[in-house]
Amino acid sequence: MSTVDSSEQRGILVIGAGELGGSVLDALSRHDDAGALTALLRPSTTPQGTALRADLADRGVAVVEADVATVPVTELADLLRPFHTVVSCVGFAAGRGTQRKLTDAALQARVLRYVPWQFGVDYDVIGRGSPQDLFDEQLDVRDVLRGQTTTEWVIVSTGMFTSFLFEPSFGVVDAATRTVNALGSWDTEVTVTTAEDIGVLTAKILMTRPMIANDVVYVAGDTITYGELADIVDRVGGAAVTRNLWTVPYLLDEVDCNPDDAMRKYRAVFARGIGVAWPKATSYNGICAMSTVSAEQWARDHLASGTSAEA
Repeated sequence: MSTVDSSEQRGILVIGAGELGGSVLDALSRHDDAGALTALLRPSTTPQGTALRADLADRGVAVVEADVATVPVTELADLLRPFHTVVSCVGFAAGRGTQRKLTDAALQARVLRYVPWQFGVDYDVIGRGSPQDLFDEQLDVRDVLRGQTTTEWVIVSTGMFTSFLFEPSFGVVDAATRTVNALGSWDTEVTVTTAEDIGVLTAKILMTRPMIANDVVYVAGDTITYGELADIVDRVGGAAVTRNLWTVPYLLDEVDCNPDDAMRKYRAVFARGIGVAWPKATSYNGICAMSTVSAEQWARDHLASGTSAEA
């Protein structure tokens, strides 16, 4: 049992302050009722790390430090225990097992509410054994959360990060050669949301009263087909793009031949079109009439100016 009474838990802890974590912290800081904000960061003395800490301090965000990939679960739980809400913004880059570890720590700490890093596709619908084996860990997290009653949880399903759809290494949009490669079919849909919009929507979801608890909330910056994506790149660039179709069998063969290639695994999952898209109109932001950045708007803001996408 926790040594901290729930009445003593205060404030919100955001794990990670990168593209997503920074957006969540920025959005939460604009809510007067959010209370004290703290970021959990990996120890760093680099110029970038120092600048980040200075920026957070200027915004009134406190910092605690730990490398979540290496610190024992019990020590991690001790760090989480003082907070009533923990939002994990640390993704797959932290290494296999990290999502389960963070969940175990949140439950050991008996935090009142936990938002795991599930800012992506509908893992329930995709199911176990998909081409992207990392997704099975996300289902492990859901099973653990659903199997307990001490900590309330909220999962925010966002679809793909909009920037990732245009990331050259992902291979769908090659702005340099003006090529669009469709995954599965030209009618296959994909839901995308920018990191900034995810931050705003996550903060809104956390601040909603009565509280949203033990539920999966779907948000959608935009939902488009790969055919519509090619049309967008056409319009933004002012000229027709080359269109290639990568079928599901082709992409699965690519995974078989390159079993350690994460990008090929992602492409195969999205090509199936299962659990990777939902209507924007019925999403949380659609129902609440909250504006979000469309795929075309993102492309005009970044591709047209020559700015490269970030995953």
